[in-house]
Amino acid sequence: MTDKIIITCAITGSIHTPTMSPHLPVTAAEITGQSVGAAEAGAAILHLHARNPETGQPSASAKDFMAFLPEIKAGCDAVLNLTTGGSAVMTLDQRLEGPLAAEPEMCSLNMGTMNFALYPLASRYDSWQHEWEKPFLENSDDLVFKNTPRDIAQVLVSMGQERGARFEFECYDVSHLYMLRHFADRGLVKAPYFIQFVFGVLGGIGADPENLQHMKRMADKLFGEDYLFSVLAAGRQQIPFATMAAGMGGHVRVGLEDNLFIGRGALARSNAEQVAKIRRIVEELGRTVATPDEARAMLGLKGADGTAF
Repeated sequence: MTDKIIITCAITGSIHTPTMSPHLPVTAAEITGQSVGAAEAGAAILHLHARNPETGQPSASAKDFMAFLPEIKAGCDAVLNLTTGGSAVMTLDQRLEGPLAAEPEMCSLNMGTMNFALYPLASRYDSWQHEWEKPFLENSDDLVFKNTPRDIAQVLVSMGQERGARFEFECYDVSHLYMLRHFADRGLVKAPYFIQFVFGVLGGIGADPENLQHMKRMADKLFGEDYLFSVLAAGRQQIPFATMAAGMGGHVRVGLEDNLFIGRGALARSNAEQVAKIRRIVEELGRTVATPDEARAMLGLKGADGTAF
């Protein structure tokens, strides 16, 4: 088990909507400010989605990404990790517009097609800031988040081989580990593999401790010494699962993309607040928080100078 632990912070995502929290960053200035704050609190990697600055609706346009990427880069030295998942309602070409233009050091990659059900959230609110929010959530009861082998191969080639990005492999189920092994066997990905175990999304594996242990066992079997794992859990299991991951030698992800709260019934006022909380916990467990440059060395990244922003 390495002493160093990488904290990733997922700043805004595409799941939560503006009605759910006044602290969810939407504009370029808000995303920039919260990103720099999270880095100062200890996040080595910032996982970034873009949003329409007027409506808060998920966006993957190059224009919306470029409105904040140079500003974040100027404000901190964290690794900027762009989503290629965008939103489940987007086509793959839409999802890739921003990442293709930005040529980041790192980007996420969803390792399988799945249900991505957000509709239970729609019943929790009586009124909405924007007209798009409620149908966006309700219609996820008939939504397939498409990540076929052809889609995955396209991302690996266009972002990895052609632009030099390395990946946060988001695995929402054990089957996604086997898909990653398949692409490793095809020679399209190279070790070390940075695998994000994702728990608690309705459609993926549940947030049960037994599942974390099983995912770790299967990753050990499939990848041996050639991988690092990180853990995120949606909602109230965020901090408990991150704590377990730290104790198991893994890395952690927090942020308002995955959970809007800092404690029972209390909204997190910023991403930095969650980063500071998990930093305190992992340091009390005896782990040392990795700097951005240490994370770059651990993951074999090309460096911030190799990006297009």
